[in-house]
Amino acid sequence: MSHSPIEARLFAPAIARNRDPILDTLRPLLPDTGLVLEIASGTGEHIVHFAQQMPQLIWQPSDPSLEARASIEAWSRAEKTGNVRRPLDLDASASYWPIQQADAIICINMLHISPWAATEGLMRGAAAILGAGGLLYIYGPFRVAGVETAPSNEAFDSNLRMRNAEWGLRDLEAVTACAASHGLALIQSIAMPANNLSAIFRKS
Repeated sequence: MSHSPIEARLFAPAIARNRDPILDTLRPLLPDTGLVLEIASGTGEHIVHFAQQMPQLIWQPSDPSLEARASIEAWSRAEKTGNVRRPLDLDASASYWPIQQADAIICINMLHISPWAATEGLMRGAAAILGAGGLLYIYGPFRVAGVETAPSNEAFDSNLRMRNAEWGLRDLEAVTACAASHGLALIQSIAMPANNLSAIFRKS
C-alpha cells in the first residue's frame, strides 16, 4: 500500500469548509510538541491540513477502513507531509488499540456515524493512552439539553437512523457522562459553523 497511486485520494466536500474553523480551535489547545492521534481519519484531508499548519507536531492518523488508509497515505504523499505517520488500522470500539501513548487525540465527525460502542471505546482508549491533562477533542453535530436542535440536524439525524439504526446524533450529556466514567472531564464546548460543536475534554 505504500505505493498506492495518487488516485487513491478520497474527497469529502465538507472538509474544505470546516478544516480552518477546527484548526483555529485546536491551535491554542494542542501542546507545543508531541504526538497527536486522530481517530477515524477518513479521507485524510483533515490531518494532512493540520500537519502542514502545525509542523512542530507529529500526527498519527488511523482508520479501520483499508480504503480510507490508502487515501490518507495518498494525501500525505501528495502534500509531502513529513510529520504524518503511516495510518494505523484502529477501530475505536476495539478493546486493543495499536498505540501505547499520545499527547492529544482528535476525533472529527465519528460519533454520529458509528454505534454507541465506538463512543464508549473512544473514551476507554483515550483514557488509557493520554497522560494527565491530555486533550481529547471531539467535533460534530450533537443534541444539547435545553437547546433546540436545528431543523437541518433533525433531518440529518432521521436520515442517519434510516441508514443504520445504531447511528444518529449523540446527546452531549450522554457523551460527557461516558467520558467522565473514564476520567475525562468536559472542559468546554464551542459552537462551530453549520450547527456543529467542538467538545473539549481533558484527562484528570
